[in-house]
Amino acid sequence: MSATVMKAHGLALTPTLRGLLWGLTAAVIWGGYLAFARAGITGGLAPLDFALLRYGTAALLVLPLLPRIGMRDLGGIGWGRGAVLALLAGPAFILLGTWGYRFAPLAHGAVVQPATVTIATMALAMLVLRERIARQRWIGVAIVIGGLALVSGAGMAQGEAWKGDLIFAAAGLLWALFTIASRRWKVDAWRATIAVAVIGGAAALPLWLAFGDGPALLAQGWRVIGTQALVQGALSGLLAVHAFGRAAALLGPARAAIFPAMVPALAVLAGIPVAGEWPEPVQWLGLATVLAGLPLAMGLYRARP
Repeated sequence: MSATVMKAHGLALTPTLRGLLWGLTAAVIWGGYLAFARAGITGGLAPLDFALLRYGTAALLVLPLLPRIGMRDLGGIGWGRGAVLALLAGPAFILLGTWGYRFAPLAHGAVVQPATVTIATMALAMLVLRERIARQRWIGVAIVIGGLALVSGAGMAQGEAWKGDLIFAAAGLLWALFTIASRRWKVDAWRATIAVAVIGGAAALPLWLAFGDGPALLAQGWRVIGTQALVQGALSGLLAVHAFGRAAALLGPARAAIFPAMVPALAVLAGIPVAGEWPEPVQWLGLATVLAGLPLAMGLYRARP
C-alpha cells in the first residue's frame, strides 16, 4: 500500500509511529532471544557457542553487502569506530548475556539486563548528548523498574544468582554505550548492524576455534544448532539490532531506551514454551506493572498546559 493511499485512509506512518513499530519489533525478538539463550545454556550450549552462532551467522548473511556499502571505510563508519561498536555490541555482549544464565534463572536475566540498558541509556543521553528528559518520564521509569523488580521474584540475592545479576548488568551497560555511541556518531542503523556483524564474526570465529568445544556443540544436533543460529544470528544479531537502531534514530536514544524495558515481560512469556519456566504470581503482577509504566516512561502521556 502506497504512502498516499495509507494517508488517505488515515494510516500514514509518522516518524514516531514508525519508531514505535521498529522498537516493538526489536523488543519481541529480544524477548525470544533471552528465552532461547536460557534454554540453550540449560541444554548444554556454552557462551562461546552463542557468540559463534550469533556473529558467525550474521557475518555470513551480510558479507555480500559489504562491497556495496564500501569495504574501505566500512560504509562510511570507519574501521576504528566500527571496532568500537563491535566491542560494545559484539561477542563481549553475548558472552556476558549468556554466561549469566549459568548462575541465575531466566527471570533474572530478563530483568537486570534490559533494566540496566534503560537506566544507563537515559542517564548517558542526559550526560553525553545533553538530552532533556521530562520528570513524568522518570516517574514512568520508576514504575517500570518497580515492575521489573517484581518480575525478578524473591530470592534475587540467594545462592549465586547475584553473580549472574552482575554479569547481566555488565551486558546491559555495554548495550547502553553502543546506543549512545551510534547516536553520537550519527551512524546509520543498518550500516552499524553490518559493522557489528562483520567485525563480531571475525572476532568470534578464532575465539571459538581456540577455546570452543566442537564435539559438544555438534552433540546438540542440527535442529538445535539451526534454531539458535536463526534466533541468535539472523533475528537477534541482525534484524533486532537494525530495528532498535531505527527506533533510536526516529525517537531518540532516551525514548528508545524504554523498549528494552518491555523485554522482561516478553522474555518471561516466551520462556513458558521455550524454556519451560512458568512465571510466579508475583511475576505476573510485575508484568502488569511494567506495561502500566511504559506509556508514561516513553512520554506518550504529556502534562496538560
